[in-house]
Amino acid sequence: MKSALLALALTGGDWVIWALLASSVAAVAAIVDRFQLLRAESAALAALRAPLLAALEEDDLAAAKKALAAGPGAAARALSEALAASARGPEAAHECLAAALSDEKRRLEARLLWLGTLGNNAPFIGLFGTVLGVIKAFHDLAAAGAGPEVVMSGLSEALVATAVGLLVALPCVFAFNALQKRARDLLSETEALGRRLGSRARGEARRR
Repeated sequence: MKSALLALALTGGDWVIWALLASSVAAVAAIVDRFQLLRAESAALAALRAPLLAALEEDDLAAAKKALAAGPGAAARALSEALAASARGPEAAHECLAAALSDEKRRLEARLLWLGTLGNNAPFIGLFGTVLGVIKAFHDLAAAGAGPEVVMSGLSEALVATAVGLLVALPCVFAFNALQKRARDLLSETEALGRRLGSRARGEARRR
């Protein structure tokens, strides 16, 4: 066990840097994917909002159903399920909307966990690479009996791993917070529309 740990320590931090760079490529792919999805969902919600509110102002549930049926986004799907459940009563509509929003939340935030995890842990991974680099530098010094300039060179190379870790972490944390807020805002606006839709559906039920 001790020999295996020593062998790992003497590998240096180069492989850690490459692992961080590979992770950053996956992070960029996740950022682009989530940004495109949330931008499309925001556009779909903006296109749905006006006709849906106009239908609700006129107490025209048929027009509201038509607007929701034409909508391609997460908001339209969630609100359509809630409106269909409103026939069973307001409590059923509320529960259906909550369940639908929960499903859509998981879909919208599907790859954000990777960004959050990488953003929180990349500095520590980089520091791990630095520690490995320092261990290797001192081991090489002891083995070769060279001067301190060899250690300084090894230390400067080892510190690159920490710098790379921070470089990977910062954009991941920023993107995670920004995308999560965008998803949360979209779901909150959908929930607000669901409350208006439920109010109109209850009024329609009372008139019957």
